Amino acid sequence: MPQRRIYLDYAATSPLDPRVVEAMLPYLTDVYGNPSSLHATGRRARRALEDAREQIASTLACQPTEILFTSGGTESDNCAVLGIARAQRAAGRGNHVITSQIEHHAVLHACAQLEAEGFRVTYLPVDAYGLVDPHAVAAALSDNTVLVSIMAVNNEIGTVEPVPEIASICRSRDVPMHTDAVQAMGNLEVSVATWGVDALSLTAHKCYGPKGVGLLVLRQGLPFQPLMAGGGQEREQRPGTENVAAIVGMAAALHIAHEERADRVAHAQALRERLEQGIETRLPWAQKNGHPTRRVANISNVSFPGVSNEILLLRLDLAGMDVSNGAACTSGTVEPSHVLRALGKSDEVAASALRFSLGKDTSHADIAAALEILESTVPALRAETAVTFESSGLS
Repeated sequence: MPQRRIYLDYAATSPLDPRVVEAMLPYLTDVYGNPSSLHATGRRARRALEDAREQIASTLACQPTEILFTSGGTESDNCAVLGIARAQRAAGRGNHVITSQIEHHAVLHACAQLEAEGFRVTYLPVDAYGLVDPHAVAAALSDNTVLVSIMAVNNEIGTVEPVPEIASICRSRDVPMHTDAVQAMGNLEVSVATWGVDALSLTAHKCYGPKGVGLLVLRQGLPFQPLMAGGGQEREQRPGTENVAAIVGMAAALHIAHEERADRVAHAQALRERLEQGIETRLPWAQKNGHPTRRVANISNVSFPGVSNEILLLRLDLAGMDVSNGAACTSGTVEPSHVLRALGKSDEVAASALRFSLGKDTSHADIAAALEILESTVPALRAETAVTFESSGLS
């Protein structure tokens, strides 16, 4: 029997929870109607769609009419940044957007698109741990600011941003705030009402739901310009036939993540501490990245100076271990992480970083095996790199 792979890349994606599969099955088989159709088969699908919307609204503490279903976190981020900013400018409210230097590229690239359209974008720096200073947000606000977008949890280092504090500042200045909460669900108590944000992005596949489905919460009455045209679905704000089975699965996954959050966090915390302590003991020159305490329990970002994370990732893969060298969306790039650079890390440190992310199915045996693999792989690769560097005549 082949050896079980050690999967430590849950921040990239997670397997479907069997309970989610069970919830989805009827809508992959018997209840196949188009939810926009008026006949009985379509109405059954519509009822499932709206039941899922209501369940998600209850989970996230928002109104069902504030939820737009999308294809995932990237689309939700794009809809929020582009749709709100463009609508605000069209209403004559300004053309200034504030974000941070460590946002997911779904936000950063959307902001770059706005700049190409004549918007002014402020990219706020972060401290050495990846925290955005709420006072910096307040100082950057102007009469022309139409949107602030700050993520809830950084996807590479796990740092938890002060979203409620920033939202309060924005609300006092009547400026909408969006947060990318993709990495927060199941790790934090995600509450639109408590956080006080105007828009919030989520996806299902980070918390044991299906891929290809997400949502955007838009506060009632918030100006919004749809990115797509072609149908009346989702109140004409996101046209296209809804993926009923996936939406039902997302509703189940978000509900389960909310209900089981405390147990999942405690489980991940214990495993992460064992992993980090093991790395510190076996590879004492390794460097942890991110905030020491203000971070989600399931993410650990560690640099191994003297090695290339791309080569190390491949070696670990061959050894049966799945990890990441950053965000899954940018894993094909050779550039050092923009997040770690923003923290002030050198290119060497940034280019040697790996992200370990744990899940509810990760075991203590997995962590023990991972530490054995790291101990046998990293020093050997570091020695090879040193020899190569010396033989090149560059030492």
